[in-house]
Amino acid sequence: MTSWTKLFLVVTVVAVAGPTSAQMALPDKCMATGQAMQMPEIQMGDMAEHQKAMMEGVRGMHPAMMQGMMAKDPDVAFVCGMIAHHMGAISMSEVELKFGDDAEAKSMAEKIIDAQKKEIDEMTTWINEHAQ
Repeated sequence: MTSWTKLFLVVTVVAVAGPTSAQMALPDKCMATGQAMQMPEIQMGDMAEHQKAMMEGVRGMHPAMMQGMMAKDPDVAFVCGMIAHHMGAISMSEVELKFGDDAEAKSMAEKIIDAQKKEIDEMTTWINEHAQ
């Protein structure tokens, strides 16, 4: 496995932990019928705590994003996928706030949390009004 592949896997598997994002849920109308999507099990024994936290987050975000995108209506699929994607961004930002040291990175994380929560609220309202 190349370094880029490993980096891609880490970035792909990084996203929804922490108290705020853990309380968020994909709207019911985003849950397509059919089989649930699962992330493959990844061994995290040698990872640092921040890496483990990000990886745990992705285990929630990635399947939810894939599930949301299964909607038959392309607009609904897009919005549902983006809700889960934004939840992942919040999770990663929460990990930064917990483990990060750089004030500028923490400031970016706070801005991301605020913006993504607002957008999730807007998209959830849209889903509730438009999804069948």
